Amino acid sequence: MTTDFSLEGVHFRREWHSPEVVGHRCLTRGLSDIAAMGGQPMACFLSLALPADLPQKWVDGFYRGLLRLAHHHGVSLAGGDTAQSPSGVLADIMVMGSVPRGKAVLRSGARVGDRIYVTGLVGSGGATVRRMYAGEKIRPESVPHYFAPQPRLKAGQRLRALASSMIDISDGLSTDLSHLCEESGVGAVLQSSTIPIADNATLDDALYGGDDYELLFTSSKRIPKELAGVAVTEIGEIVKRSGMWLSDEKGNRKTLSARGWEHFGRQ
Repeated sequence: MTTDFSLEGVHFRREWHSPEVVGHRCLTRGLSDIAAMGGQPMACFLSLALPADLPQKWVDGFYRGLLRLAHHHGVSLAGGDTAQSPSGVLADIMVMGSVPRGKAVLRSGARVGDRIYVTGLVGSGGATVRRMYAGEKIRPESVPHYFAPQPRLKAGQRLRALASSMIDISDGLSTDLSHLCEESGVGAVLQSSTIPIADNATLDDALYGGDDYELLFTSSKRIPKELAGVAVTEIGEIVKRSGMWLSDEKGNRKTLSARGWEHFGRQ
């Protein structure tokens, strides 16, 4: 079971995101957590709090975006709740998934010597948010990775037999890698030159931006360059010493801080 909030003014803005995009991204947040354990989603539950003056058209669009993605992955909207919000839209999505007994991929399984991998491209989410904060108008179809992210469910299921640990990187590569290292009691070295950075994004976007619903995982096994139609890139190694480092092509290392999204870390 996984549950995740989508809060107006935190995770989306109505002037930036259409209701269909908000609904799609709301469910993606939950499905991506299921993918990160190698799971198969079964059903979802939605609790939705809405301002009294919110147009019905917006609500219909939200459900349209959410249900379209749910249908694509064979997930039923099995229940939930609605309430009036004093200000802003608040959506809490809960997703129920399953894995064969004992096959769930946890955050705590990384071992010294494991290689670190990531699916797809990273940095698109952080770059898009940065551009919108700068006042740029962005067409959703120009950045589908951000406006219509696809949870890596099939890739996650394939990784049940390959990955020693796994997490999604919705909070940023650096922050989510730090969670994986902490749970596993290990450290990590990333090779900056190998990180697959999305077009129009920077290394900082990739490391700290967040909103990339890709999978970060570790393994001591041979990993194909593609899983379920998604590219896979080796980006580093698990080490014994606690901490994280970023290494350049010349082997120079610097400390890598976890500077992705933290809800209570920016106040």
